[in-house]
Amino acid sequence: MRRVPLPCPTFLLLSAAILGAACSSGGVGGSAGEWVAAHDTIGDTVVVRTLSGSLWRDTAQLIPEVSIGMFDGPEEYIFGDVVSVAHGRDGTIYVMDRQLPALRVYNADGSYRTTFGRGGEGPGEYKGPDGGLNVLSDGRIVLRDPGNARIQVYSPEGEAIDTWRIRGNFNTSRRMVVDQEDRSHALILLDPEASVTDWKTGLVQINPDGAPGDTLEIPDTPWEEPTIEASHEDDEGNTSMSVNSVPFGPTENAVLSPKGYFIHGISTEYAITLLREDGPALRIEKVFKPVAVGSGERREEEAGAVRNMRYTEPNWRWNGPPIPDVKPPFSRFYAGEDGTLWVATHQPARKVEDPSYDPADPDAIPNEWREPILFDVFDEDGSYLGAVRTPDGLSRYPQPVFTREWVLGIVRDQFDVQTVVMFRVELPGERSSETTRE
Repeated sequence: MRRVPLPCPTFLLLSAAILGAACSSGGVGGSAGEWVAAHDTIGDTVVVRTLSGSLWRDTAQLIPEVSIGMFDGPEEYIFGDVVSVAHGRDGTIYVMDRQLPALRVYNADGSYRTTFGRGGEGPGEYKGPDGGLNVLSDGRIVLRDPGNARIQVYSPEGEAIDTWRIRGNFNTSRRMVVDQEDRSHALILLDPEASVTDWKTGLVQINPDGAPGDTLEIPDTPWEEPTIEASHEDDEGNTSMSVNSVPFGPTENAVLSPKGYFIHGISTEYAITLLREDGPALRIEKVFKPVAVGSGERREEEAGAVRNMRYTEPNWRWNGPPIPDVKPPFSRFYAGEDGTLWVATHQPARKVEDPSYDPADPDAIPNEWREPILFDVFDEDGSYLGAVRTPDGLSRYPQPVFTREWVLGIVRDQFDVQTVVMFRVELPGERSSETTRE
């Protein structure tokens, strides 16, 4: 098993360098839109801190180019529970719908082509597919199927040509990363016999010929995430337990980049480290404006957390740290297929109508406070490309596929109807497409 070392924190040592850079550029503001950053090297870590501006000089936005899915119509365009999407080099779009179940294939223009496999346990079949879906450089499709403890491999034409065994049936919403050497990385539990609160996860590498490679332990630190817990013992002595994060509490994140290195960060500060194997670690930092937790969204999040805990422990009372007054700088980050880093930043929530809320239902909780999704996008050398504004309804589950030029993801409307959308990243000054292909 390979362990990934984490560099020592550097933010205290950088204070003088950052202040000097800010003063030399005329303050944090800099010239309008121009990217201003402080660079430093501390020990074995290179630090790039964005002080203001961006290379794009303004906010980009996602423009829908291809949309697949509808509320009513041909069944191959109706989705029930999409758990993963993938994109081939020729523009082919792959969609795994767990409810059907079906791995559907669409042409680059969004037209339906075919379906790979079916539900079951036989060759080419799947029983518990999750977020693990990707495409190898030779066009083979790899589908993680923990229900059958394997990865199913299809030819570009849909023929079931191989199965790669994986340990256990651990289900995850994470994408299955394929690196530049065409190695697939399947998430597994390293200690399945441990208590759920002590689980450690890792990634088993599978070579393009199906031979197992190294197992990578996902980097973490002794830092403990603020949580709330509930437990209940039934009449037979069996204990059930739930552990949830405190709403708007900081989190520790670690993802594998297709470039082959881990990316790690704790959202107590805007600092994310690329643990590069072929050079020094790169720490990306950014000046940000803190966002307050609104009173309405606080009440809504607290009510939802209490309800969830009481499913396990009927008389549960809050037993963790309180919901903070200020949101962390980011919620999660994602590795782009081209080495870019996409950071989902926290934003002020806005109140919207919840058509599904029934005030006559004593257990119902309105879902009226929505936080728009805004990404900060960085190049792998730490350069801040800029922010990307997303349309309403873009879901982060299943995880979108990101590049600096396009994003493939799921959009949900107010009735939870799912649509698979290929977006173009429109940079400031570019003209929007006038039509969206259905």
